[in-house]
Amino acid sequence: MKTQLETVTRQFNRSFSMMFNPNLSDLFFWHFHPEYELVYIQNASGTRHIGDHVSKYAGSDFVLIGSNIPHLNFDFGVKTDYRKVVVHLKKEFIEQTLPSVPEWLTLHKLFQKSRYGIAFGGNYARLGQRLLQFEGMDPFQQFLQLLEILKELAELSEYEILHEQPYHIQFSNKQHIRLQEIYAFVDKNFHRKIELHEVAQVANMTKEAFCRYFKKATKYTFIEFLNRYRISQSKQFLMSGNTISDACYQSGFESLSYYNRIFKRVANENPRDFRQRMLINK
Repeated sequence: MKTQLETVTRQFNRSFSMMFNPNLSDLFFWHFHPEYELVYIQNASGTRHIGDHVSKYAGSDFVLIGSNIPHLNFDFGVKTDYRKVVVHLKKEFIEQTLPSVPEWLTLHKLFQKSRYGIAFGGNYARLGQRLLQFEGMDPFQQFLQLLEILKELAELSEYEILHEQPYHIQFSNKQHIRLQEIYAFVDKNFHRKIELHEVAQVANMTKEAFCRYFKKATKYTFIEFLNRYRISQSKQFLMSGNTISDACYQSGFESLSYYNRIFKRVANENPRDFRQRMLINK
């Protein structure tokens, strides 16, 4: 499945939209969209892959994701009879309306944190259950109860921030489309050697112009981005029980020593420690 800029169905008379039990477990749906996303999944164990962060969740998960942060569908590969609810909140509502209401200051702070990605801990299951009960409810009642749930999430003391810095990339709609094509090319070809002129052709640019454009759009050189993407893919292979050597070469690295060095730089631990930790957690 290619990386996609997801077009969320927007209801012009609503500040948010909801999906109940969308079943994407057979799809590797690596995507991003302008809307902020709140996800609750119940009776499932799977992969939490948000931006550069990859980890496992077990039993259930409750996550808030900021605007335009690439992420994997939480039910990918799940085989249990799970339930899931996805809330998309309009970027304009979160960034323009919300800060203008003094009574919503706590919510505004919550969504500021969402730029890092937030995984909630502690007693969040009851809040997720309430979201699942929204199906068929009047939109006005949904909105009021959603504000209450967000307020309680903002007050939870147990949560994990998923990135050390806000995961934030600014680009126009035209850049969205171009980056979508670049990401899709990387997603399809990361396992092999990628020449710079190939990806520059995808963007319809010279190599020099592409390098300047990509660094400005993503804050990474293309090689830095490709290495990070390959490390994320190699984590998937490691979590599936592959050897370090297999994970290295299957994710497109040509040297085991180089792979170990880049893994350590990106993940702040070596692949052996990561693999052992994931297998213990599993």
